[in-house]
Amino acid sequence: MTAKGEIAFDVQAAYDQWATSYDVDTNLTRDLNATVLRRQPLDLSHDILEFGCGTGLNTAWLAERSYRLVAIDLSENMLERASHRVRSPHTEFVRQDITEPWPFRAHSFDLVVGNLVLEHIANLGPVFRQAYRVLRSSGELYICELHPFRQLGGAGAQFVNPQTGERVHVRSFVHSAAEYINAGLEAGFCVKHVGEWYDDKEREGIPRLFSLLFKASDQEYMCRQSP
Repeated sequence: MTAKGEIAFDVQAAYDQWATSYDVDTNLTRDLNATVLRRQPLDLSHDILEFGCGTGLNTAWLAERSYRLVAIDLSENMLERASHRVRSPHTEFVRQDITEPWPFRAHSFDLVVGNLVLEHIANLGPVFRQAYRVLRSSGELYICELHPFRQLGGAGAQFVNPQTGERVHVRSFVHSAAEYINAGLEAGFCVKHVGEWYDDKEREGIPRLFSLLFKASDQEYMCRQSP
C-alpha cells in the first residue's frame, strides 16, 4: 500500500518514466553499487553480458575494459539514454525481458553482470538458468542487489516524478540471501564470494547492498562438492 500522493508502477513503465531523472537524482544505492562493481576482482577483458544496464552508468565503464559487451534492459527509455552515453563499436544494446529466454547462443560470454535488477523479479530461477546457459565453462556471474534486510525494512526502488511530483514505487519482491544463493546453486553455479556493503555514511547497522560472485563449471558435481 502506498501513502497519499504516491503511486506504484510496473517495472517497465516505472523505469521508462524514471529515465529522464535517474542520473541526476540523489541515489546512494545507485552510487554505492557503481563503487562496489569497480572493486570486484573480475576479468573484464573478454565477452561480457550486462543485464539491467539502465542508463549505462556501469555500461560505459565495462565497455572501456571488455573485448565485446552486450547490454540489455527492459526499458526502452533507459536503453536510449545508455546508447547515447556509450559510443563503442564493440557494445550492443538489446531490449529484453530477462524472465524470458535470452536471445543469445549458449556458451557465448565469459562474464554476466547484473546490478539492482533482481529485486524486481518474482522467480529468480529462470534468470540464473539463462545466465548459466550463456556462460562459457568457468565463466562468472556477478550480481549486486539492495540488501534483503533493507527491503524487509521497507526500502526499495522509488523516485519522484519530476512532472507530477508524485513518488513512484517500482514493483519489487523481497528475496532472502538464501534464495539468491540457492537459485545460483540450482542453476549449476558455485559461490566464489559473498559481500555486504555500506556507504561511507553508514558504517553501522544494516548494509545497503548484497553481492554475490558465482562461477560456472561443466563439472557441476565437483563444483558443488568443493570446500
